[in-house]
Amino acid sequence: MSTTAPGYDPAFLGVPVPVPSPAGESHVLGYTHFTVVLDPARRLAVVTAVNVDGAALREVPRGDDWRLDPRVPAEDQAGEELYAGNDLDRGHLVRRRDPVWGEAGVARRASSETFHYTNAAPQAAGFNQSRELWLGLEDHVLEHARAHRLRLSVLTAPVLADDDPVYRGVAIPQQFWKVVAWTTTEPRGVPGEEAPDGRSLAAAAFVLDQRPQLAEIDLSAARARAAREGRPPPLGPFRTFQVPVRDVEDLTGLDLGPLVAADRLPVGPAPAARRLELHDLHAIRL
Repeated sequence: MSTTAPGYDPAFLGVPVPVPSPAGESHVLGYTHFTVVLDPARRLAVVTAVNVDGAALREVPRGDDWRLDPRVPAEDQAGEELYAGNDLDRGHLVRRRDPVWGEAGVARRASSETFHYTNAAPQAAGFNQSRELWLGLEDHVLEHARAHRLRLSVLTAPVLADDDPVYRGVAIPQQFWKVVAWTTTEPRGVPGEEAPDGRSLAAAAFVLDQRPQLAEIDLSAARARAAREGRPPPLGPFRTFQVPVRDVEDLTGLDLGPLVAADRLPVGPAPAARRLELHDLHAIRL
């Protein structure tokens, strides 16, 4: 594991929330207020972590200067060759607006640095209700922090699964995950994990599932045609769930440490009870 300049601060909340360490080789890349841990074999991030200061957020002009990170070999990054001439989006993992806080120059630098390809993952460009809900969820989290002047630490990444379909030499993720952490005065945080002001840790986890959800949808033939024709593979319908933090550990193999015990979602005994499908933002348990 290579280490670069610091970015994400694990002590930002006053309670330690470390960046998970993946098994195997990775590049740890520090940016302004966020860190990307890149899997060079998959050429995508295995985890990203960002600090959000809701009391100091700024609005800065959006750029679109996507570029490789010169600290990492080009062959370890999925760059423009993956996204050119197709309907795949360069999906921000650390959202552009999340690290944009502090002094004006710092905020502008943070915004610009989110446009490194190390912080991108391919996402289907088509919009539907669930895709909008995922984006709405991200806006909801940010606006909640702004309105309540909260500090957040947010971990986000694709699920790098063995059965992801390959396109242009890159396995395209079918699921994405996000864990949001904050501190609260309510007595539901992690026992023994308290900030100096007495606040305790809380967390919520979410999964965007791009895999086909209905039995009658068979994408294998469509994927084969897409591969022959050089098109990106269809990824199926989008569904967004709030899930136990423990489920994200199971999906990713990452150790999420204190976030598991800080989970705000009650865990049901059966697998079907462990996921709360979100149809609108009012269903989120925070």
